[in-house]
Amino acid sequence: MNNNLAYNTYNQNNIGVESPEKLIQMMYEGVLRFNMQAKRSIADSNIERRTYWINRSNAVLMELINILDYRQGDIAHYLTGLYTYQLRLLVEANLYNDATKLDEVSQVFKGLLEAWKESTDVAYQA
Repeated sequence: MNNNLAYNTYNQNNIGVESPEKLIQMMYEGVLRFNMQAKRSIADSNIERRTYWINRSNAVLMELINILDYRQGDIAHYLTGLYTYQLRLLVEANLYNDATKLDEVSQVFKGLLEAWKESTDVAYQA
């Protein structure tokens, strides 16, 4: 039932969102935005805001894990491990007030976002 949560949310809130592929892109972009805000909160020594923004990133990562389709092959298993490790880094960033952990997660998501955009552009061109 949880596997379809993002898709169901997409269907219910289809405001300006063209496809499930776009939803994944938006989730990746969300992690990047939330991490930037968390990093800003660390610089401002605002523990409450830091925790809020890191929790937002955690929620997106949990949803990304929940929507993986293991029938699509090994990529889902790879992404599970990758996303789980990113969750661990976010916990460490929050626990130790460590902006470098946020940077590491952001770097991974920048790469994922770029790869996602390339793969979905190719799919639409085919």
